[in-house]
Amino acid sequence: MFLIGCVGIPENVKPVDNFKIKKYLGKWYEIARLDHSFERGLTHVTADYSLRNDGGVRVLNRGYSAKAGSWKEAEGKAYFVKGSNQGYLKVSFFGPFYGSYIVFELDHENYQYSLVCGPDKSYLWILARNPIMKEAIKYALIEKAAASGFDTSKLIFVDHHQSPE
Repeated sequence: MFLIGCVGIPENVKPVDNFKIKKYLGKWYEIARLDHSFERGLTHVTADYSLRNDGGVRVLNRGYSAKAGSWKEAEGKAYFVKGSNQGYLKVSFFGPFYGSYIVFELDHENYQYSLVCGPDKSYLWILARNPIMKEAIKYALIEKAAASGFDTSKLIFVDHHQSPE
């Protein structure tokens, strides 16, 4: 029962259809997020997706902690929940515990930006292929998230200026 709840879809959120994982693979920059302890204080956050041998997706999240003066990494695995043509996956960073990874807005043509949430309205990410996103696109994604019931006033915009390395 616990696992089923973790891979649910929040109200007013619909995963994108015609999702193509091969176009989604590669590096994404986190443009904005809602705060969570596992990312707190991190800048220069990226997510890198690649195929696993078992048909799943390898997820490598990376961010810089100025407080610790070092990079933090977390590796996980993701699998499609209903079918590979829908942007609805379950992802795990901690053993058998999975959470939803729902792509509910996507640049279907070029796969240059996406809007992603987790199992409830406290998880939200705006991702892009470049560390800087056009303001019009960013605000359109924020508007979509707000219309879906997310508290966008609490978004943290991720610093990607001047690499800490």
